[in-house]
Amino acid sequence: MRSLGSVQHKIPCVFLTEVKEEPSRKRDCQFQVVATETLNPVALEADIHGAVATEKIDGTCCYVTLYNGRPHLWARLDRKPNKQAEKRFKKHQHQHRSCRGFSWDVEEDFKIVPEAWIPALRVQHLNGHPVPDEHGHIPGWVPVQKDNKQYCWHGSVLDPEGGAVLVLRPGGDEDEEELEVSAVPLADQMERTLELIGTNVNGNPYGLGSKKQPLHLLVSHGSFGVRNPPPVDFHQISSWLREGPGGRVEGIVWHCSDGTLIKVHRHHLGLRWPDGGASLGERPVVVRVVGGENTDRKDLFSSFCRLNGQRFSRLQDVHFDS
Repeated sequence: MRSLGSVQHKIPCVFLTEVKEEPSRKRDCQFQVVATETLNPVALEADIHGAVATEKIDGTCCYVTLYNGRPHLWARLDRKPNKQAEKRFKKHQHQHRSCRGFSWDVEEDFKIVPEAWIPALRVQHLNGHPVPDEHGHIPGWVPVQKDNKQYCWHGSVLDPEGGAVLVLRPGGDEDEEELEVSAVPLADQMERTLELIGTNVNGNPYGLGSKKQPLHLLVSHGSFGVRNPPPVDFHQISSWLREGPGGRVEGIVWHCSDGTLIKVHRHHLGLRWPDGGASLGERPVVVRVVGGENTDRKDLFSSFCRLNGQRFSRLQDVHFDS
């Protein structure tokens, strides 16, 4: 599949949403945002019915761009409100059943972020300051550093010299029947966003690795197309996520022709993960070691030699290409 949109802001839901006073299934708070049956005007304006439907991957977002003049992997870090501002924001949400209309003081209301932090590309600015989104966050990025334990699982997908990353993607054939794990040069991923998945990310819904042998991989956004996607209709999407042959996914992201991204995930529709967890498709995985005789690169893949189909779970068999 061709490279599609980069995730540089909070993606709107395909349906209009409302706030319910029920414990969130996704966050530690006493309300949740749920979808209504009404299509979002933003989706209609972007021609959602002509968009490319892709699988929404359940992981944590990453970005590849320059750092100190070289291609570098960056981790998602949203700048969030401090406790006092968060309390005012939640009170506003409770009273108005909406995030809209709340006023922020960007200089005073937000937590300090690392010096190297940068706002995401689509974040709006006012008077030189990045503006929070409707959820009170300022999406952004920090460079992944080897000595930062907070991002050790991000670092595990990098080769020892940081020049390549482990990427899970469809095979080279157009039918995309085969998956492969390849060491891809960071330079080839410039200005793209990817999702980090694996043993220690979001409860590991894909069943990758184990506690003794953790495994983490990157998936480029938009790389997994949805085969036979459901019509853009509340009931048909809900039914597909519950019962459809391809519905064992976190959700759908539509890539519109004008670059707009639209999404829906299970939590919007009040759906939990099905028994057995998520799926990236019942397809074989080919592991290609880019660099041939490069010893350091082979060391990066040594853990794969101890993995079998069970540890890859729904990714099934592993075949090695040298």
